[in-house]
Amino acid sequence: MAQVSGMNMLPPVPVTPHAIPDQVAFHRTELGPILSLYGRMVAAGEWRDYGISCLREVAVFSVFRRTAENPLYRIEKRPKLRLKQGQYAVIGMEGQVLKRGNDLGQVLRVLERRLIRVVE
Repeated sequence: MAQVSGMNMLPPVPVTPHAIPDQVAFHRTELGPILSLYGRMVAAGEWRDYGISCLREVAVFSVFRRTAENPLYRIEKRPKLRLKQGQYAVIGMEGQVLKRGNDLGQVLRVLERRLIRVVE
């Protein structure tokens, strides 16, 4: 390191055009449809709580019937899969992938179908 008038000078940090973020998170435009669906399911009495996790490779929106349970569904965002299987996925309680794709609205429809019930 070079010293300039008593201050430490650090070498410049290289800027890459595709810098990898420290964590994956949902954008506001992605949270809108997710929270809209969540509100409708809460109003229907199906869901009661949610949790959001932002990790290095995945962001997860978990839906719970009760706070102390395992999540009923997980809505995951994995940007590394956007060119392969799709970056969004809805995963069931046992880990089965219910729907996967790049269009969040299409992926969330699998959960909206569960809101529609036959009333007799």
